[in-house]
Amino acid sequence: MNQPDLVRARVSFGAQEEYRVILDCVEFPAHPAGALRAFQDLPVVGDWVYLRHAGGFGLIETVEPRQTAFVRKAPGRTAAGQCVAANVDVVFVVCGLDGDFSPRRLERYLVLAFESGARPVVVLNKSDVCADLALSLEQAREAAADADLLVVSARESAEPLRPWLRPGVTAALLGSSGAGKSTIANALGAGDLLTREVRASDSRGRHTTTARMLIQLPGGAWLMDTPGMRQLGLLAGGEALERGFPEITGLAAACRFSDCQHISEPGCAVQRALADGTIGEERWASYRKLTREARHNARQADANAQQADKKRWKAVSRAQRRLFRERDRGD
Repeated sequence: MNQPDLVRARVSFGAQEEYRVILDCVEFPAHPAGALRAFQDLPVVGDWVYLRHAGGFGLIETVEPRQTAFVRKAPGRTAAGQCVAANVDVVFVVCGLDGDFSPRRLERYLVLAFESGARPVVVLNKSDVCADLALSLEQAREAAADADLLVVSARESAEPLRPWLRPGVTAALLGSSGAGKSTIANALGAGDLLTREVRASDSRGRHTTTARMLIQLPGGAWLMDTPGMRQLGLLAGGEALERGFPEITGLAAACRFSDCQHISEPGCAVQRALADGTIGEERWASYRKLTREARHNARQADANAQQADKKRWKAVSRAQRRLFRERDRGD
């Protein structure tokens, strides 16, 4: 930026267009400028921004290009993309090893993490209450693909996560409500985030964390705590799905036909692997479901983005015409 009156800060909190930013270890409120609302995406937690700072308040003028970004399908019927966090280096995908453990949900989170550009690390939490740790580990290893995998009981210690938390690194905790993200954050020195017991009926959480927050840890790393996402609509590209299901995409490349649908075509390597048990039926069904969902949402999001862009430029054009008319009347 060439404007000397602007300073660089980082967004530490964002909810319903209410923001807080950190500048020189001091946190204060900020709001986006009107031009930013008209021509750029609004900031999200983790963004580096340039702002005007005076009297303990900031006016955000622009958002620095993001190195990594978590983009999901916006909640509701729209298929528009929604960026929920930015500039994350490492993603701890937290799964509780209690009654809510789901390998299929883990696969979904991992594809989202791969798509963001950050490095995913699977954290299996609550090992102290797991009914069958060996079985859960086997299922998690299959779902985790090439991601690193840790087993912890955050109530006792979160030290296995420390090697990924070097000074300057930004890590995010991603997972469903009740997985123990806030407990892990507390164990890592994030302060005293509120935690609550999960429901006994289904081991699901009660949304203790209600907004994304960026917290500096002792030692210089940054940690982002996120609320459990009720809706995780994927807007993933082919590369993220390949990294999430490497054994399936690798076999697909060995099929006799390049456009093989893996249903009944001769020479289909995927169907052969399904028949001999190399690929499990549930994992194959999960891959097909996520692929269909991602393609559908991506097509819808592209159409919605084009419509939104047209509406925005029409509004700008109307404002300019109104300004010219007022200027002409003044002359």
